[in-house]
Amino acid sequence: MTALTIRLPNSVHESIKELARKDGISVNQFIASAAAEKMASFQTLEYLRQEAALGGREHFDAFLKAVPDATPLPGDEIVAAKSK
Repeated sequence: MTALTIRLPNSVHESIKELARKDGISVNQFIASAAAEKMASFQTLEYLRQEAALGGREHFDAFLKAVPDATPLPGDEIVAAKSK
C-alpha cells in the first residue's frame, strides 16, 4: 500500500467527506474508488481503440450478412421519422 499526499480545495474535500459518509465508507476508500474508476475508463477506451484498429469494413459486412432476414419482434420495428 502506498501513502499519497494530495492538495484539494477545501470545498472539494468537504464534498468528498460528505459523499463518503453517505456511502458509509472512508475518505481514503472514496478516493481510491474514484481513482480506480477513472483508470478503468481510460483502459476501456484504449482497449476499444485497439479492437477497432483490428477490424475493417469487410469484417462489418461479413457480420451483417450473418444476420437473418426476419420480421422484427413487436416493439423492435423501425419507425419512419415524421416529415416537418
